[in-house]
Amino acid sequence: MNNRDTTNGSVATDSLAEDQQRVKDGSGLLTSAALKKLDEALPWYRALPKDDRSWVGRVAEAGITSFINWYTHPELGIQSAGEMFAAAPPDLTRSISLQHTLQIVRCVVEVVEVYSDRLAVPGNEQTLKEAVLRYSREVAFEAAEVYARAAEVRGAWDARLEALVVDAIVRGDRDRSLRSRVSALGWSGVGKAIVIVGTTPPGFDDLRAADLRRAARRLVQDVLVGIQGDRIVLVLGGDGDLFSAAGLLEGRFGQGPIIIGPVVAGLDDAPRSASAALAGLEAVPAWPGAPRPVAADELLPERMLIGDPLARSSLVAQAFEPLQQSGGALLETLSAYLGTGRSLEGAARDLYVHPNTVRYRLRKVAELTGWDPLDARESFVLQVALAAGRLPVDL
Repeated sequence: MNNRDTTNGSVATDSLAEDQQRVKDGSGLLTSAALKKLDEALPWYRALPKDDRSWVGRVAEAGITSFINWYTHPELGIQSAGEMFAAAPPDLTRSISLQHTLQIVRCVVEVVEVYSDRLAVPGNEQTLKEAVLRYSREVAFEAAEVYARAAEVRGAWDARLEALVVDAIVRGDRDRSLRSRVSALGWSGVGKAIVIVGTTPPGFDDLRAADLRRAARRLVQDVLVGIQGDRIVLVLGGDGDLFSAAGLLEGRFGQGPIIIGPVVAGLDDAPRSASAALAGLEAVPAWPGAPRPVAADELLPERMLIGDPLARSSLVAQAFEPLQQSGGALLETLSAYLGTGRSLEGAARDLYVHPNTVRYRLRKVAELTGWDPLDARESFVLQVALAAGRLPVDL
């Protein structure tokens, strides 16, 4: 009984050894068949540039070789599956997707299965097929790990590049390389741009930053997220209503004010929006009743008080100059109204007109400037605008 078991074991060992040798001798046949299978079965492979197609062929060839090495030297362990991907440059993961890589593996498996009847010792065909299926499963897992590592590296690089781009926008850099950098991040460059500044919520990390980015992308075409200490700088771009989209993201920020910069023509002008938003963040404590979020242009008086030159020029251009150019009556009436403590009757007496005339002219002021003198907050904005317009330009 024991002699028969020893004999059977010896026969099985010899059969396996012969199988291994036949598979090894058929490596050239398998490689040629695999490359032919790729060309016939995968249209995307045929459409690849010559260099990339060559690398994919090397991956398939390495897959055959790696399987043969593992099958003929099982003591090496299944770790040898990684040899298949060592043949290709890391950048290949950008040319072909994980799905395409798995299709390559499937083609290699199908080739070995087709030729198993020719390569295996009669009676061992199923054993060879099971071996290649087991190996293909391990290669699939290895492929997933390769792509996961590549995505992790790419994600880290993208995060650093995004931080540099946002920092450049905040600093006001207008380097021509900015456009190419944002293109690498997927910025389409279509439409206008806006910058929003606020505080980070507690526990804000890379995962929550990614969640903010996804939420913004559901609203607009282009998004950049910059984390600068306890401050979030969010850049939005696209054709839609960017200001409304910015307001919908309020819940993604931490406690405290959120300042929305003005909408600008595109990313090239984004530094202007960022400058206004950051100045607004610095000046907003001077207006305790400021809404959340608040437009940077609603904080022009406070921004002017902290020495923001853009705020002063905006106030003069939007309020003082239109009133001055309107013929003088509106400017005179607004001055009288503000000078008498916002009294319609007092202004009417100073101007020797009826109070209804004063009221009519103040409505014209609101239409012309966008700020209503009859509103307490907006009359303050107009009062600061008049003061700014009367000061020398070089101050």
